[in-house]
Amino acid sequence: MDWKPFLGLPLWVWLFVFPSVFALACLIWRRKLIGLLRPVWKVLDGIYTASGVLAACCMIGILLIIIVQMVFRWVGMQFPGSTDFAGYAMAATSFFALAHALNRGAHIRVSILLNLNAFTRMWINVFALFIAAITATYFARFAIKTNFMSEMINDRTQGIDQVPERLLTFVKMFGASPSQWKSMWEASGTEWVYTPMWLPQIPMSIGTVLLAIALWDNLYRLLVTGENPISMETVEGDTSGDKVNANIRTVATESAS
Repeated sequence: MDWKPFLGLPLWVWLFVFPSVFALACLIWRRKLIGLLRPVWKVLDGIYTASGVLAACCMIGILLIIIVQMVFRWVGMQFPGSTDFAGYAMAATSFFALAHALNRGAHIRVSILLNLNAFTRMWINVFALFIAAITATYFARFAIKTNFMSEMINDRTQGIDQVPERLLTFVKMFGASPSQWKSMWEASGTEWVYTPMWLPQIPMSIGTVLLAIALWDNLYRLLVTGENPISMETVEGDTSGDKVNANIRTVATESAS
Protein backbone atom coordinates (compact mmCIF):
# COMPACT_ATOMS: atom_id res chain seq x y z
CA MET A 1 0.00 0.00 0.00
CA ASP A 2 1.40 3.35 -1.04
CA TRP A 3 -0.13 6.61 0.15
CA LYS A 4 1.71 8.66 -2.47
CA PRO A 5 -1.34 9.20 -4.71
CA PHE A 6 -3.31 10.47 -1.69
CA LEU A 7 -0.86 12.35 0.51
CA GLY A 8 1.93 13.15 -1.92
CA LEU A 9 4.59 11.17 -0.06
CA PRO A 10 5.45 7.48 0.18
CA LEU A 11 4.12 5.63 3.18
CA TRP A 12 7.59 4.97 4.61
CA VAL A 13 8.14 8.73 4.96
CA TRP A 14 5.05 9.07 7.15
CA LEU A 15 5.84 5.96 9.19
CA PHE A 16 9.58 6.31 9.73
CA VAL A 17 11.00 9.68 8.64
CA PHE A 18 8.48 12.06 10.23
CA PRO A 19 8.42 10.26 13.63
CA SER A 20 12.24 10.24 13.65
CA VAL A 21 12.38 13.95 12.82
CA PHE A 22 9.90 14.68 15.61
CA ALA A 23 12.11 12.72 18.00
CA LEU A 24 14.98 15.02 17.07
CA ALA A 25 12.70 18.02 17.65
CA CYS A 26 11.84 16.66 21.11
CA LEU A 27 15.54 16.56 21.91
CA ILE A 28 16.20 20.11 20.71
CA TRP A 29 13.05 21.94 21.86
CA ARG A 30 12.13 19.82 24.87
CA ARG A 31 11.01 22.75 27.06
CA LYS A 32 8.75 24.17 24.38
CA LEU A 33 7.17 20.82 23.53
CA ILE A 34 6.50 19.51 27.03
CA GLY A 35 3.46 21.73 27.52
CA LEU A 36 2.12 20.78 24.10
CA LEU A 37 2.58 17.06 24.64
CA ARG A 38 1.16 16.69 28.15
CA PRO A 39 -2.52 16.66 27.01
CA VAL A 40 -1.60 14.16 24.29
CA TRP A 41 0.09 11.94 26.87
CA LYS A 42 -3.06 11.89 29.00
CA VAL A 43 -5.13 10.76 26.03
CA LEU A 44 -2.60 8.09 25.08
CA ASP A 45 -2.41 6.81 28.67
CA GLY A 46 -6.17 6.37 28.57
CA ILE A 47 -5.91 4.44 25.30
CA TYR A 48 -3.20 2.16 26.72
CA THR A 49 -5.34 1.48 29.79
CA ALA A 50 -8.37 0.76 27.60
CA SER A 51 -6.33 -1.72 25.57
CA GLY A 52 -5.30 -3.47 28.78
CA VAL A 53 -8.93 -3.65 29.89
CA LEU A 54 -9.89 -5.04 26.50
CA ALA A 55 -7.16 -7.67 26.82
CA ALA A 56 -8.56 -8.63 30.23
CA CYS A 57 -12.06 -8.93 28.70
CA CYS A 58 -10.68 -11.25 26.02
CA MET A 59 -9.09 -13.37 28.74
CA ILE A 60 -12.45 -13.57 30.50
CA GLY A 61 -13.92 -14.54 27.13
CA ILE A 62 -11.59 -17.55 27.04
CA LEU A 63 -12.91 -18.64 30.42
CA LEU A 64 -16.53 -18.21 29.31
CA ILE A 65 -15.93 -20.22 26.13
CA ILE A 66 -14.41 -23.05 28.17
CA ILE A 67 -17.36 -23.01 30.61
CA VAL A 68 -19.91 -23.07 27.78
CA GLN A 69 -18.00 -25.88 26.12
CA MET A 70 -18.12 -27.91 29.37
CA VAL A 71 -21.86 -27.29 29.78
CA PHE A 72 -22.53 -28.37 26.22
CA ARG A 73 -20.64 -31.60 26.80
CA TRP A 74 -22.61 -32.33 29.95
CA VAL A 75 -25.95 -31.96 28.16
CA GLY A 76 -24.78 -33.92 25.12
CA MET A 77 -24.59 -30.95 22.72
CA GLN A 78 -21.83 -29.64 20.50
CA PHE A 79 -20.21 -26.22 20.40
CA PRO A 80 -18.70 -26.06 16.90
CA GLY A 81 -15.56 -24.00 16.65
CA SER A 82 -15.19 -23.44 20.40
CA THR A 83 -11.49 -24.28 20.31
CA ASP A 84 -10.97 -21.88 17.41
CA PHE A 85 -12.81 -19.05 19.16
CA ALA A 86 -10.75 -19.62 22.32
CA GLY A 87 -7.60 -19.40 20.21
CA TYR A 88 -8.75 -16.14 18.65
CA ALA A 89 -9.49 -14.72 22.11
CA MET A 90 -6.06 -15.81 23.35
CA ALA A 91 -4.35 -14.09 20.41
CA ALA A 92 -6.44 -10.96 20.97
CA THR A 93 -5.45 -10.97 24.65
CA SER A 94 -1.77 -11.03 23.76
CA PHE A 95 -1.90 -8.28 21.15
CA PHE A 96 -4.26 -5.93 23.00
CA ALA A 97 -2.03 -6.15 26.09
CA LEU A 98 1.22 -5.24 24.32
CA ALA A 99 1.09 -1.46 24.78
CA HIS A 100 -0.30 -1.64 28.32
CA ALA A 101 2.29 -4.20 29.36
CA LEU A 102 5.08 -2.06 27.89
CA ASN A 103 4.14 0.94 30.01
CA ARG A 104 3.85 -1.26 33.09
CA GLY A 105 7.37 -2.58 32.61
CA ALA A 106 6.13 -6.12 32.00
CA HIS A 107 8.23 -6.67 28.87
CA ILE A 108 11.57 -8.37 29.39
CA ARG A 109 14.49 -5.94 29.27
CA VAL A 110 18.19 -6.71 29.60
CA SER A 111 19.42 -3.85 31.80
CA ILE A 112 23.03 -4.84 32.48
CA LEU A 113 24.40 -1.92 30.42
CA LEU A 114 21.90 0.51 31.94
CA ASN A 115 23.56 0.27 35.34
CA LEU A 116 26.91 1.76 34.27
CA ASN A 117 26.07 5.43 34.79
CA ALA A 118 23.31 7.96 34.19
CA PHE A 119 24.72 9.08 30.81
CA THR A 120 24.83 5.60 29.27
CA ARG A 121 21.45 4.78 30.81
CA MET A 122 19.87 7.73 29.05
CA TRP A 123 21.29 7.16 25.58
CA ILE A 124 21.07 3.38 25.60
CA ASN A 125 17.39 3.75 26.48
CA VAL A 126 16.98 6.22 23.61
CA PHE A 127 18.71 3.87 21.18
CA ALA A 128 16.72 0.84 22.36
CA LEU A 129 13.38 2.67 22.15
CA PHE A 130 14.21 4.04 18.70
CA ILE A 131 15.12 0.63 17.28
CA ALA A 132 12.08 -0.95 18.95
CA ALA A 133 9.79 1.77 17.57
CA ILE A 134 11.13 1.29 14.04
CA THR A 135 10.71 -2.48 14.30
CA ALA A 136 7.20 -2.28 15.77
CA THR A 137 6.13 0.21 13.09
CA TYR A 138 7.41 -2.17 10.41
CA PHE A 139 5.41 -5.07 11.87
CA ALA A 140 2.30 -2.90 12.31
CA ARG A 141 2.46 -1.80 8.68
CA PHE A 142 2.56 -5.39 7.42
CA ALA A 143 -0.03 -6.58 9.94
CA ILE A 144 -2.50 -4.13 8.41
CA LYS A 145 -1.41 -5.17 4.93
CA THR A 146 -2.12 -8.79 5.91
CA ASN A 147 -5.69 -7.79 6.83
CA PHE A 148 -6.30 -6.26 3.41
CA MET A 149 -4.68 -9.20 1.64
CA SER A 150 -6.81 -11.75 3.54
CA GLU A 151 -9.97 -9.84 2.64
CA MET A 152 -8.87 -9.46 -0.97
CA ILE A 153 -8.36 -13.20 -1.53
CA ASN A 154 -11.34 -14.13 0.70
CA ASP A 155 -9.13 -16.26 2.92
CA ARG A 156 -11.01 -18.38 5.48
CA THR A 157 -9.91 -20.02 8.71
CA GLN A 158 -9.05 -23.71 8.70
CA GLY A 159 -11.48 -24.63 11.50
CA ILE A 160 -15.23 -25.26 11.59
CA ASP A 161 -16.00 -21.98 13.33
CA GLN A 162 -18.74 -19.82 11.86
CA VAL A 163 -19.96 -16.28 12.52
CA PRO A 164 -23.10 -14.39 11.47
CA GLU A 165 -22.76 -12.59 8.17
CA ARG A 166 -24.33 -9.50 9.73
CA LEU A 167 -21.41 -9.37 12.19
CA LEU A 168 -19.01 -9.18 9.27
CA THR A 169 -21.09 -6.41 7.73
CA PHE A 170 -21.01 -4.48 11.00
CA VAL A 171 -17.21 -4.73 11.22
CA LYS A 172 -16.80 -3.74 7.57
CA MET A 173 -18.78 -0.55 8.23
CA PHE A 174 -15.75 0.93 10.03
CA GLY A 175 -13.72 0.66 6.83
CA ALA A 176 -16.37 2.02 4.48
CA SER A 177 -17.88 5.44 3.89
CA PRO A 178 -21.34 6.15 5.37
CA SER A 179 -22.79 6.37 1.87
CA GLN A 180 -22.06 2.65 1.40
CA TRP A 181 -23.63 1.45 4.64
CA LYS A 182 -27.15 1.08 3.29
CA SER A 183 -26.10 -1.03 0.32
CA MET A 184 -23.87 -3.15 2.56
CA TRP A 185 -26.75 -4.03 4.88
CA GLU A 186 -29.08 -4.70 1.97
CA ALA A 187 -26.59 -7.19 0.53
CA SER A 188 -25.95 -8.81 3.91
CA GLY A 189 -27.67 -12.12 4.60
CA THR A 190 -28.89 -13.70 7.83
CA GLU A 191 -26.98 -16.98 7.52
CA TRP A 192 -23.79 -18.04 9.27
CA VAL A 193 -20.56 -18.25 7.26
CA TYR A 194 -17.13 -19.68 7.91
CA THR A 195 -14.96 -17.11 9.67
CA PRO A 196 -12.92 -15.00 7.25
CA MET A 197 -9.27 -14.78 8.23
CA TRP A 198 -9.28 -10.98 8.41
CA LEU A 199 -11.69 -10.97 11.36
CA PRO A 200 -9.40 -12.61 13.96
CA GLN A 201 -6.47 -10.73 12.42
CA ILE A 202 -7.94 -7.35 13.41
CA PRO A 203 -6.73 -7.55 17.05
CA MET A 204 -3.24 -8.31 15.73
CA SER A 205 -3.28 -5.13 13.64
CA ILE A 206 -4.71 -2.99 16.43
CA GLY A 207 -2.29 -4.38 19.01
CA THR A 208 0.81 -3.88 16.88
CA VAL A 209 -0.27 -0.34 15.94
CA LEU A 210 -0.77 0.52 19.63
CA LEU A 211 2.61 -0.99 20.48
CA ALA A 212 4.32 1.10 17.79
CA ILE A 213 2.55 4.24 19.05
CA ALA A 214 3.52 3.42 22.64
CA LEU A 215 7.19 2.96 21.73
CA TRP A 216 7.35 6.26 19.82
CA ASP A 217 5.47 7.90 22.69
CA ASN A 218 7.91 6.58 25.29
CA LEU A 219 10.83 7.72 23.14
CA TYR A 220 9.41 11.25 22.96
CA ARG A 221 8.74 11.32 26.70
CA LEU A 222 12.28 10.20 27.43
CA LEU A 223 13.77 12.88 25.16
CA VAL A 224 11.53 15.63 26.52
CA THR A 225 11.62 14.85 30.24
CA GLY A 226 14.99 13.08 30.46
CA GLU A 227 13.36 10.26 32.45
CA ASN A 228 12.45 6.81 31.25
CA PRO A 229 8.64 6.51 31.48
CA ILE A 230 8.91 2.71 31.72
CA SER A 231 9.78 2.72 35.40
CA MET A 232 7.51 0.17 37.05
CA GLU A 233 8.88 -3.34 36.74
CA THR A 234 7.01 -6.60 37.14
CA VAL A 235 9.79 -7.78 39.42
CA GLU A 236 11.19 -5.20 41.82
CA GLY A 237 14.33 -3.62 40.52
CA ASP A 238 17.18 -1.98 42.37
CA THR A 239 15.36 -1.73 45.71
CA SER A 240 14.66 -5.45 45.87
CA GLY A 241 18.33 -6.25 46.39
CA ASP A 242 18.57 -3.71 49.22
CA LYS A 243 15.53 -5.23 50.90
CA VAL A 244 16.97 -8.72 50.63
CA ASN A 245 20.30 -7.59 52.08
CA ALA A 246 18.52 -5.79 54.91
CA ASN A 247 16.52 -8.92 55.72
CA ILE A 248 19.70 -11.01 55.72
CA ARG A 249 21.42 -8.58 58.09
CA THR A 250 18.39 -8.62 60.38
CA VAL A 251 18.32 -12.41 60.54
CA ALA A 252 22.07 -12.56 61.15
CA THR A 253 21.82 -10.02 63.99
CA GLU A 254 18.98 -11.91 65.66
CA SER A 255 20.89 -15.20 65.37
CA ALA A 256 24.01 -13.66 66.88
CA SER A 257 22.09 -12.22 69.81
